[in-house]
Amino acid sequence: MRTFEDPDHWDTAAQHYEQTAHPFTVKYARAALSMVALSPGDRVLDVAAGTGALALAAARAGAQVLATDFSPGMVARIAAQGLPDVEARVMDGQALTLPDGGFDAVFSIFGVIMFPDWRKGLSEMARVTRPGGYGVVATWRGSGAATFLLLSQVRRALFPGREGMSMPEAVAALSEPEDFAREMVAAGFTDPQIRAVTFDFELDVGALDEPDTLFGMSPDWTSLTDAEKRAVVAEVRQMAGDRTILPIPSTALIGVARR
Repeated sequence: MRTFEDPDHWDTAAQHYEQTAHPFTVKYARAALSMVALSPGDRVLDVAAGTGALALAAARAGAQVLATDFSPGMVARIAAQGLPDVEARVMDGQALTLPDGGFDAVFSIFGVIMFPDWRKGLSEMARVTRPGGYGVVATWRGSGAATFLLLSQVRRALFPGREGMSMPEAVAALSEPEDFAREMVAAGFTDPQIRAVTFDFELDVGALDEPDTLFGMSPDWTSLTDAEKRAVVAEVRQMAGDRTILPIPSTALIGVARR
């Protein structure tokens, strides 16, 4: 089992994820919401919700939201927000224990792409979307985003030829719009529209003082020797120059389709 497929990993990372990744991924969640015409009271499902970037934003826009994730730690972070229009449940997105056609819109923001059987995850999203409803999926393009993207770029520059962290299979499979659209149709959706969306991850250069916290449990970091880690930090500091914030442009593809 790869690290990102282990719920225990996400349970451990939930608080850190909420503090670091959530404020960034919510930008893409809001972009995804803006692509769908939702009405107050619409039933929304957030699959592999993480700490609820999409779920919380949808509820604040007036939707009735069910947020699901296989990590109890992530679900607990969503429930702790106490929003009355958000229900959070532990659930496997590859086998949703939900009836057919129960939701007006089903979202997965960088969630289903992590599944071992991501095609099954997509088909489950389609199954629980009502006829005429929306399915919305966000995936990263290329080598991911934020610190993962930066670390991948720096590693390739410093250690050419060294094998880096493998991306989830779905990221490669969905990285071109035509491939993404074809997979959404195969899952049971129709008329997919794929849009590229880019936001800057703003890396606080001061965080390089504690690089183990900054780069976390990424194999691209933990597989380095201490000397190599120091070289990576020095390279990032050089990239930043006199800036206190280093922007890392990160591109996602957001697919919107009808059921």
